[in-house]
Amino acid sequence: MINVSASFISSALLAVCVILFLGSSLHDLVVRTIPNAAPTAIALLGAAANVLNGEIVGALTAGFLVFSVAIFCWRRGWLGGGDVKLLGAAASALPPASVLPFIAAVAIAGGVLSLISLAARPLTPAPASSRPSGLLARARRIERWRIGRGGPLPYACAITAGFVFAIT
Repeated sequence: MINVSASFISSALLAVCVILFLGSSLHDLVVRTIPNAAPTAIALLGAAANVLNGEIVGALTAGFLVFSVAIFCWRRGWLGGGDVKLLGAAASALPPASVLPFIAAVAIAGGVLSLISLAARPLTPAPASSRPSGLLARARRIERWRIGRGGPLPYACAITAGFVFAIT
């Protein structure tokens, strides 16, 4: 019989969470939405990891607090709804001691993302009038249009960076 430690299983669950975060980031980058299934799966996998680590109460409390603050930010128009769900799920998936470093890393990554977008705005040419046929070319054209008009940022990328920072 194979003896698998709770720590190994917890790490494997968080690795699956990272894959879900990367998928969410890619979806947010291309479509500017986050599928509802991703935060749900991340929260459930994270809860399982925190049960194994004996930190479920603290993790759920931290997740609720982060989610509550994120809802406030959403009501003010500072965050998108998908970002709110992803932040809450991430905070509940992390060990409670990692939540503050996670929030700090998300803020720093979001600032870098904003600076890149602002710096790219004057450098981004207007999209070509013809519609490209390839998926990557179409995504690039849409991103040029978003940057040019100051559209929303794919904040799931910053949340993903914060999560990866917090678990490493």
